[in-house]
Amino acid sequence: MENKIENHLVESLLREQFGDAIKASEESYGMLDITVSRDKIVEILHWLRDHSILQFNFLTSLCGMHFPEVKNAELSVVYHLHSFINNVRIRLHIFFPANDANAPSVIELFPTANWMEREAFDFFGIRFTGHPDLRRILNVEDMQYHPLLKQYPLEDGTRTDKEDKYFGR
Repeated sequence: MENKIENHLVESLLREQFGDAIKASEESYGMLDITVSRDKIVEILHWLRDHSILQFNFLTSLCGMHFPEVKNAELSVVYHLHSFINNVRIRLHIFFPANDANAPSVIELFPTANWMEREAFDFFGIRFTGHPDLRRILNVEDMQYHPLLKQYPLEDGTRTDKEDKYFGR
């Protein structure tokens, strides 16, 4: 019989251990989403990895995100963790202002974060403090911008073939 860890247990253990560092939580399609404070992310990831029951021992993914409309929380890093022991996944988010685009590196906990942090730097300009080799990984090194930041219009306003009437709007 499977002894699967339930999301409410993970959330309650996190809230008990870290209190105010847990900013928000929700469940999306059966996966627990937890927003935590940036300054506690390494400690929380370390605790989740080494917890005797939870054992979130694999960093599946780490990515950057940009929300230009959210004042003082325009940038985000999302961490997807998996517990092979319990076959449970969890998603953690940190948010921070675009003018302070720094997040702590988690390479010491999860070596797989190396290239994922470089990719988030390359595309979003997020600087991972403590990263041993933070440089572009997919774009050319002399590129002066970060292409996934939403800092340009989605459509070219000078095009006449993009009129709304042609698209049923």
